[in-house]
Amino acid sequence: MTIIAAADGSALGNPGPAGWAWYVNDFCWAAGGWEHATNNQGELKAVLELFRATAHLEDDLLVLCDSQYVINSVTKWMRGWKAKGWRKADGKPVLNLELLQEIDAALVGRRYRFEWVKGHANHPLNEAADSRARAVSEAFQRKVPFKPGPGWVRTGDLVPAPDASTAVVRSTPARRGAAERPATAPPASKPAGRSAHPELFSFDSAGPEAAAAPGRTISLTLSVDEHARLAERAGRLGVSSEELLRGLI
Repeated sequence: MTIIAAADGSALGNPGPAGWAWYVNDFCWAAGGWEHATNNQGELKAVLELFRATAHLEDDLLVLCDSQYVINSVTKWMRGWKAKGWRKADGKPVLNLELLQEIDAALVGRRYRFEWVKGHANHPLNEAADSRARAVSEAFQRKVPFKPGPGWVRTGDLVPAPDASTAVVRSTPARRGAAERPATAPPASKPAGRSAHPELFSFDSAGPEAAAAPGRTISLTLSVDEHARLAERAGRLGVSSEELLRGLI
């Protein structure tokens, strides 16, 4: 099986407030950034975090990228740079060395290929990654929280619960690099759990803005069908499944 994902970066002012994002679908993506960085650093970081987020998988990886610099760095130039002690043909040090070395390490043992896509040309995956990366750079510019995304989540990450009649979600979020300095992210969701209310997942009256009672912890086990419906609704609203579930409860 091949994972198809877009990776993109954004920098306001270049350099300036910057963001990165990788995107598979509305329930499987991640984003982050820095107070001050370049667009190329954002592009490289997006690729690095995509490889890190999928490191536990055996699938092939197809990376959609609108940066020729990133594609050429990884597929053409990096081997020569490495052989020359991470220096270019003119003897000058390679730019963005730390990110490139981390990508080099993340590629070991992986089956992958890159495909160039034209930026801002209505490619759905590229546009989704671009909008999330830009949202982070704008959040750093305004000094407000940003949505880091759910990380790596897909249908294959649903595993049987002990009673075999329900399933729980297993999610592996993207790891953060040492150089990253994220803006304050939204508070983590409290654990969600089981309820016998037959209308819990009808989505007719509750919305993500509804708040759960403070000071209470609820445990909920979702069936595979319930989780799929929850994730679909959350994606349409632009929130995480945990945020939507907390509002419903």
